[in-house]
Formats: sequence, C-alpha cells, structure tokens
Amino acid sequence: MRKRAKTLPGVTRRQVLTWTTLGVAATVSKAADAVSMKGSPGWSPFSDNPPETFTNTGWLFFTDTEARAIEAIVDRLIPADELSMGGKEAGCAVFIDRQLQGFYGTFERLYMQGPFHEGTVQQGDQSPLVPQQRYRQGIAALNRYVKKVSQKDFADLTPQQQDDLLLAMEGGKVHFEGFDAQSFFIEVLNNTMEGFFADPIYGGNKEMTSWKMLGFPGARYDYRGYIARHNEDLKLEPLSIGQWQQKDNS
Repeated sequence: MRKRAKTLPGVTRRQVLTWTTLGVAATVSKAADAVSMKGSPGWSPFSDNPPETFTNTGWLFFTDTEARAIEAIVDRLIPADELSMGGKEAGCAVFIDRQLQGFYGTFERLYMQGPFHEGTVQQGDQSPLVPQQRYRQGIAALNRYVKKVSQKDFADLTPQQQDDLLLAMEGGKVHFEGFDAQSFFIEVLNNTMEGFFADPIYGGNKEMTSWKMLGFPGARYDYRGYIARHNEDLKLEPLSIGQWQQKDNS
C-alpha cells in the first residue's frame, strides 16, 4: 500500500493546497501582464541544446562513389527550375552526409535492442539497420542492379533513365539483390526533403533557396508585431540559425 506523502512539521495538507493555488494564480497574473520584447533577444538561440554541426569540408561519411550516386538522386528528386536550384546545388547530399556522420546515422537516440519483426505500415520502421548501414547497403545494391542492366553506375545514366528507375523503385516495381529498393527510395526521398527545407546550418538549403521560394521568414524569434497583418507580403528576408549565432558573437 502506498504511503501518504508527508508535509513539513506543523503544516497541514489544506495549507499546502492553498499555497499551490495562490502560486498558480500569481503566475497566470504575471504572464498576462508580460512585457513585450523588442529588438534582439537577451539570450543566445539554441545555447542550451545547440544543433549538431560539422566544420570539416568534404565528405564525412560517403565515399566518392556513394556521393556521386546520392548527388544524382537528389538532383532528380528536386530538379533545378525557374523557382529554385536543384537538390545537388542546394546541398541536399551534403545534408544527408552530415546527418549520417552524426547521431542520426547510428540512431544514437533511439532504442535499437529489438526484438525486430516485420510489422505493418502503421507500425512504422521495424528494421534493425541504422541509417549508415541502409545507405551503404542501399547504394551498393542500386549500383549492382544498374551495372547488370547497363554496365554503368547510377550516376552515369541519362536523366530520363534515372527518373525511370527511381519511379520503379518508388512503386515497388524493381527489386535489388540484398536490399529493398522501395524502402531505400523512401529513405532518400525523406532525407532529401529534410535537407532542402531545413536550416542551412545543417548543410542543405543553400542560400535559403527553399525558404525564399516559399516566402518563409526563417528562424526569427518574435512575430508578435505581425500577428494582425493578414494576407500581406511582409517582405521579410529569411534568417537562419547561423545568422543568429553570428549576431551573438559579433
């Protein structure tokens, strides 16, 4: 049987409840009378939980062959047009490379002890492989398949041939030896979209190209001055996390 929590000597349970109620009321009252901030914040954004970034140049996880394949894929998933640069130029492959080198690549923050069973679509990912293994095995399986058909690597195919193969992978109409082609396509597609729309500090979204295309103002800390302005182009230039850090250090 669970014991009742003890109060301080000479303090009744009714007094504790009364003090708690008064404390909550005071907090709500203070919040309602909060002071509006203007100008730059008096704190450094993400100082308590900084984003994982790498200062090294070049490929950190991919081999040159793997990088060529991923660059070719992201450029077909997001081809350059009049709205924005393509996936390769936007840095989507660099974003994926950095993510694989970091804690995402090993699923460091996820439980990975099993048991592993084939699940339903609704249950999500049930694979024992971490992203580093999936990319390494997936790219190798992709190039093996292409070499059997055309004696080339995926990166050496024509854009139309690349599109046709990616569509077949997406629809589950092609099967690789040793790795599931459809699951590999889905993984690369998701990570490519993340790289295209994420903050540039992570290696992708070069020059905030996707934010400018969408009109997204970026990592601004305060929008209260614009709440009442509806259906209006505010003409706000996007602001990245890196720009906040540069302001803080200047």
